[in-house]
Amino acid sequence: MVGDSIGDLIIRLKNAGAVGKSTVSLPYSKLRHAVADKLAEAGYVASVTTKGKQVQEKTLEVTLSYVNDEHRITDVKRISKPGRRLYTKVADLHPVKFGKGHMILSTPAGILTNDEARAKKVGGEQLFIIW
Repeated sequence: MVGDSIGDLIIRLKNAGAVGKSTVSLPYSKLRHAVADKLAEAGYVASVTTKGKQVQEKTLEVTLSYVNDEHRITDVKRISKPGRRLYTKVADLHPVKFGKGHMILSTPAGILTNDEARAKKVGGEQLFIIW
């Protein structure tokens, strides 16, 4: 059993891209699905689908995205961890890697990138940054 499901998700995506895999299969959860959908909107993964009907059999299939045979995810950094939660106000949201990356936040408006959170004027828990 994994204690940090978001950390597990982002590291699986990074490692699968490093070895050139085309898809990654993960245990399903609504939070993982929402984060994977947000990564698909930002262009870091190609598509996200669910497989299986019952809870024990349900999996999340993530198709990775490549540009010129290079994985779109260069690196990730987990910010808010199970032992230390970090929250931010909308005034403290800044571009990541000079606009080349994204911070994924868990907000009252749902899972958002830093740009969307600034546009909606909402803060929240900093999950991770990706570039």
